[in-house]
Amino acid sequence: MKASELKEKSVEELQQTQIELLEEQFKLRMKSASGQISKTHELGTVRRNIARVKTILREKQGN
Repeated sequence: MKASELKEKSVEELQQTQIELLEEQFKLRMKSASGQISKTHELGTVRRNIARVKTILREKQGN
């Protein structure tokens, strides 16, 4: 997920994307805790994507 793609989305779309990413992060954390995750790098990738979305949201909201 690129920052340029995120900047084109509306605030509502970004909030929905953030919710989806948080759900995905939760699922990956549960898999990691139970030892079922095979691609451990996905957890870090999702975390960085959440940070990207939050950054763009703050820019758009002016806070």
